Amino acid sequence: MRSGVPLSRAELGLLGENLAQLWLRRNGRKVLHRNFRAPRGGEVDIVCRHRNVLAFCEVKTRTSDAFGRPADAVTPEKQRLIQRGAQEWLRLLGRPKIKFRFDIVEVLLIDGELPRLNVIENAFQLPESSLAGR
Repeated sequence: MRSGVPLSRAELGLLGENLAQLWLRRNGRKVLHRNFRAPRGGEVDIVCRHRNVLAFCEVKTRTSDAFGRPADAVTPEKQRLIQRGAQEWLRLLGRPKIKFRFDIVEVLLIDGELPRLNVIENAFQLPESSLAGR
């Protein structure tokens, strides 16, 4: 909230991504890119390295938990969009033999409380058929 004025969805999302990036950096991740939009379709909010693993992170920010956890909004369709973005990122790198995973960063911004962040590592996987040829 800004002086009683609620944030727009875009502003809320940006604030959540900024907080997620800070948390990731403070907790041993090296942020490589934000808001990757793949030329062939797909998107990833934050790409980072966590030790020897490449993590493709989806950030979900909410102002209430009344309708479930933020991670509940990462539907199978949204997962496919993130997976396509990750596969395109790996393709652009020349398909390196590197471990990777899909994380969800939940950001809860409840008025009058400190922000709460929760990282779900390895929240979902690529379908087995997507790994063919790797």
